[in-house]
Amino acid sequence: MINDTIAAIATALNDSGIGIIRISGDDSIKIADKIFVNKEKEHVLLSFLSHTIHYGFIVDNDEIIDEVMISIMKAPNSFTKENVVEINCHGGVLICKKVLEIVLKNGARLSEPGEFTKRAFLNGRIDLSEAEAVMDLISSKSNSSLKNSLKILSGKLYNKIKSIRESLLYEIAFIESALDDPEHFSLEGYGDNLADKINGINSQLDSLIESFSRGKFVKEGISTVIVGKPNVGKSSLLNLLTRQEKAIVTDIAGTTRDVIETSVVFHDILLNLVDTAGIRETDDVVENIGVSRAKKFAMDADLILFMLDSSKELSDDDKEIISLIQDKQVIVLLNKSDLGSVLSKETILPYFGNQIEVIPFSALSGDGEEILGNLINNMFFSGNISADDELMITKERQANELSFAKNSLSLVIDSINNCLPEDFFSIDLLNAYQALGRIIGEEVDDDVVDEIFSKFCMGK
Repeated sequence: MINDTIAAIATALNDSGIGIIRISGDDSIKIADKIFVNKEKEHVLLSFLSHTIHYGFIVDNDEIIDEVMISIMKAPNSFTKENVVEINCHGGVLICKKVLEIVLKNGARLSEPGEFTKRAFLNGRIDLSEAEAVMDLISSKSNSSLKNSLKILSGKLYNKIKSIRESLLYEIAFIESALDDPEHFSLEGYGDNLADKINGINSQLDSLIESFSRGKFVKEGISTVIVGKPNVGKSSLLNLLTRQEKAIVTDIAGTTRDVIETSVVFHDILLNLVDTAGIRETDDVVENIGVSRAKKFAMDADLILFMLDSSKELSDDDKEIISLIQDKQVIVLLNKSDLGSVLSKETILPYFGNQIEVIPFSALSGDGEEILGNLINNMFFSGNISADDELMITKERQANELSFAKNSLSLVIDSINNCLPEDFFSIDLLNAYQALGRIIGEEVDDDVVDEIFSKFCMGK
């Protein structure tokens, strides 16, 4: 039973115009009433209706601390399903901390990270998958990530999981009833009917499991490394994609000697970009370190953008890079296409075994940029990154539970095929039911809940 009252600063600590101190718990309105007065200097907060906002002052021992607007949301119609008060004060770091200090002094305790959302979960307002979506929503860096988080937060995943669990529970109950009362419940032909239902459920689980790789890229971004020999336009490409002068661009080969890392949303795809030193044989000690780092980043990348100077024939350095990246996801950019090309897709394909994407490109003018965005979308999202109806799993925890549930249901199919008694079915059906319950928080241990919410920001 949660009966204490918590408080925290719910906005970023900076010199912004507005700061919000959030209070939640049985005594939140009583505590706020002690420190809030209206313009007539009266303590009248307890008389206010729910879901109203009021002008006044925060006071400490009758000393005015700040001019504020204060919102009241009474249980159960609030985010946490508890009494909630939000104090909208001026946004300076000092004043926010001062107001919070006064709230704590009058009976609240400082919240733990994510404790407001945790209370919303524990009080039944949201399920665990929706709670996890709150943090994804806050940290979204692209429209696709934002939309997916909103789908989960609106209950789309919960409803899908709940529907599957209800189907499994029905089958578990039917088997138990038939075993207890065979005169009224027949199991004749039941195995074949159950197998058909499980195959349909497994198809749904497969779709969710397969979405995890795409969801992870939507949420965390695609690790994208730009490689090529010196002076082929790698830094120009970085500047083009970021729309900033992130890297120095000169005609001198070897200008970039270390890696430059940045993130950019490109065609609504989050790319974690790495511009590397030009890869070539060199006796320069510093440049050689940069080349070694470039090779290491290339080996760890999700995607490699391999730049070639299309106005020149392939060099030995180009061929060495090709041998390095042959087994990776690669898009070849035939850069400087505006200068006239001696390289083409047909001349590049044999070096990669005809399994490579090659496009003419100009980092100077941006020609080929649209094609590049479409290729990345097709590579990692099957062209459906903006599909409105697709739900993507973004949490490894959820993907693992889905896989466990599917494996358990596959064991049921094995039992059916091997003509085992029906009570064998119940064991694996129950395991699948419980695994799916852990996704939405209905079968989850307290330590797992604590771990999830410990990753939240204070005040969320």
